[in-house]
Amino acid sequence: MTTDLASYLDNTGRADRIAGGVRMIPVTTPSGDHRVWTKRFGTNPTLRVLLLHGGPGATHEYLESFEGYLPQEGIEFYHYDQLGSGHSDRPGDPSLWEIDRFVDEVEQVRLALGLDASSFVLYGQSWGGILALEYALAHPDALRGLVVSNMMSSIPAYNAYATDVLMPTMDPDVLAEIKRLEATGQTGDPSYDALLMEHHYVHHVCRMPVEEWPEPVVRGLGNINKDIYVPLQGPSELGASGKLIDWDRSGDLASIDVPTLVIGAEHDTMDPRHLAWMAEQLPRGSYHHCPDGSHLAMVDDADVYFAGLVTWLRSLD
Repeated sequence: MTTDLASYLDNTGRADRIAGGVRMIPVTTPSGDHRVWTKRFGTNPTLRVLLLHGGPGATHEYLESFEGYLPQEGIEFYHYDQLGSGHSDRPGDPSLWEIDRFVDEVEQVRLALGLDASSFVLYGQSWGGILALEYALAHPDALRGLVVSNMMSSIPAYNAYATDVLMPTMDPDVLAEIKRLEATGQTGDPSYDALLMEHHYVHHVCRMPVEEWPEPVVRGLGNINKDIYVPLQGPSELGASGKLIDWDRSGDLASIDVPTLVIGAEHDTMDPRHLAWMAEQLPRGSYHHCPDGSHLAMVDDADVYFAGLVTWLRSLD
């Protein structure tokens, strides 16, 4: 155990404990102390995975499919609701919704859980992938491995893919109406969600008839904290326009020198060719492709998704 980790656990790591593997972990922020929710599954002191959910402002719930694959493979993992999300505290301070502050939060959670480079694998999906990349750049010595799932390393490239590839496949009248609702600030109109569901979500977010979407996915997406989502992502579901609009770490991938798995899917909102390219830029990168999956490939192409993830995790152990 490193000195800084031991010191942290001695002084601030006494997280409140609740039955069932749940821990409410205290985190310090510029606007005061708060608590975030985690839950452990399985036991493996040499292979421990912390899951970073997407959004921003979503919850761990849509990742509950991990519970059906990782524990029986002997892989320890942790669900985790980021501050402002799910079961974690929800402070009303908008200044907290910044990438650097979230990275610091992940580091505090790592220390409280006792994770270190001998065992710690950080997994990030969608927005969680942004957070995972930023963490790897800030704390490379803390990691044994990194997983970036369904997230390109450049928001400008993502927006270009949405504009040049995804939008032209949509009915032009439907696309025009979606853009009109966005331009007039009517994204809360039920017709906006209905159009996106029929013409976008079931093709690129979860490739199932909506009535067959698993309950954890419906629950998780329904619990997104828009006070976090909109400032960072922006109001549009067809690209990013918030604080993340200029985020780009493509030029920094070569400096992430830990084993890294990039996961992409053929029908994703993220360009799978860009994700394969990311793996090539990473010194120890690998790419896993889900041919029938979309943005939630861990749901709609689950067997392929988890076969690749588990095989790669085992290679670390």
